[in-house]
Amino acid sequence: MNKRSRIGACLGLLLTLGPPLAARAASPAAVVGTEGMVVSESSKASRIGAEVLLAGGNAVDAAVAVHFALAVTYPQAGNLGGGGFMVLRTADGSIEAIDFRETAPATATRDLFIGAGGNPDPVLSRTSHLAVGVPGSVAGMALAHERHGTRTWRELVEPATRLAESGFILDRYIANHLYVYQGRLGQNPEASRIFLRDGDFYQQGDSLHQPELGETLRRIARFGPTEFYTGETADSLIAEMVRGGGIMTSEDLRGYRAKIREPLVGSYHDLTVLTMPPPSSGGIALLQMLHCLEAFPVGRLGAGSSQNCHFLAEVMKRAFADRAEFLGDADFTPVPVEGLLEKSYLDSLCASIDPNWATPNLHAGPGMPRGAQEFYSATGGQTTHFSIVDAEGNAVAVTTTLNTNYGTGIMVRGAGFFLNNEMDDFAAAPGSPNYYGLIQGEANEVRAFARPLSSMTPTIVLRGDELALILGSPGGPKIITSVLQTLVNVVDHEMDIQAAISAPRIHHQWVPDTLRIEPGGMTVDVYQALERRGHALGRSSAMGSVQGIQIVQTPKGRMLLGASDPRRNGHPVGIVRGRLVTR
Repeated sequence: MNKRSRIGACLGLLLTLGPPLAARAASPAAVVGTEGMVVSESSKASRIGAEVLLAGGNAVDAAVAVHFALAVTYPQAGNLGGGGFMVLRTADGSIEAIDFRETAPATATRDLFIGAGGNPDPVLSRTSHLAVGVPGSVAGMALAHERHGTRTWRELVEPATRLAESGFILDRYIANHLYVYQGRLGQNPEASRIFLRDGDFYQQGDSLHQPELGETLRRIARFGPTEFYTGETADSLIAEMVRGGGIMTSEDLRGYRAKIREPLVGSYHDLTVLTMPPPSSGGIALLQMLHCLEAFPVGRLGAGSSQNCHFLAEVMKRAFADRAEFLGDADFTPVPVEGLLEKSYLDSLCASIDPNWATPNLHAGPGMPRGAQEFYSATGGQTTHFSIVDAEGNAVAVTTTLNTNYGTGIMVRGAGFFLNNEMDDFAAAPGSPNYYGLIQGEANEVRAFARPLSSMTPTIVLRGDELALILGSPGGPKIITSVLQTLVNVVDHEMDIQAAISAPRIHHQWVPDTLRIEPGGMTVDVYQALERRGHALGRSSAMGSVQGIQIVQTPKGRMLLGASDPRRNGHPVGIVRGRLVTR
């Protein structure tokens, strides 16, 4: 292995594992704002959103601007060719969720990804043109803007257009990321040319120019969001499908619609929790786990104690077991949302937890699919989250994704954006694991026009009628457990938002029956105590990248604490007395 390869291998390990516990413990303090806060995984995107607020825009205006900026500055997850979810609460107390999840093309069938020998073929569902769901990002931002925006569409897309055309300076994280993922990016000529410079790899401090993406954004800004679905951009996307043997058609693009949904509303102690309904699994799982944790003295046990980790692992198992059995797109298959959140059912889940011993996962859920026990994907996927609060008290939580890093790795020729591989989030064959090792059931089989089950969990928390928290994270199934643990750290362990986000995390997803811990995230005595309780422990990559805002009421008024996860590269930007403040 040459020196350059060794360096690349080390960078890849760091990107996968994230900083050790000691580094996270020394993470910066939260950024304090009084008149607005934007937190995302890109300093430039956060600043663009805060500038929109400073110019008089509201939280939804800022969200639109941040989303398009991330498509330029965070190419592994920010996107035009993906989708996501938004949960929002307006200053007058109204709430709604916007579902801009990708949909399966009209000719998608249950056996679309079954290969030779009758087994699921991950190449088909992850890196081929068949893996692409109909993108929802542009339509989702358009719907939010139509309902709540106050600035013009063109004004909100323009900052991203300038970034793409004029270029921006790469920080170490993005430059390293492009190098580490050269294998995927190098398989597509367009991606290789733009992001790898055909082998002349980018370094920190280099300027990245994306003129094709800039032209696409300029068309979307000038002609409106429908340009993506019916104009020149749509023509380029469908031409890419034809070149690669995909099944998405012009009719699929024209027919795509983002949807307004009712957020799930639950409680935890004295708090109200607003979160995403199906086709997200995250909201149901989060509310189930919170209900069960209320039955135990979590706050008195201490963050990171073996007893606390035991209870967290047990509630995680049960929520993920229900996810596998019951959840899918409720527009196409019956999803028993009310039953899964009904108090007597949740009480029965809590009662099944032994406070002293780990429940084998075969007994924590509806049954073990044959051969699933040994499968686990420890590799991180790629999603991104941002949280926003404005001066009036409008709050937005947005999680958006291409699924895995750079999605399929396929870039639309001449248009400058990546295509998602969200079709892998369907059950290629019910009972078989997807990229994240998640077991999927009949409810989530591939269906024409359906939206694949997701783990994205954008969440807003209220104390009475006042905002308390805005949270969300990337991380595949670890999204759900990252949001859970951050919320518990703030509420039960009385941490501020930055400490709550930086604290070590654990993860259990029912299958395999392994409790995953972060490197350096657990002391030896806790590790051994959990083993004595019957938990099988395994090492995992850094879990999630929570971008959160905590709202604190003080005698002098409302204080906004913006915090980004030190596991990645986030940046809060606040507003105080008409000025932007950051780290």
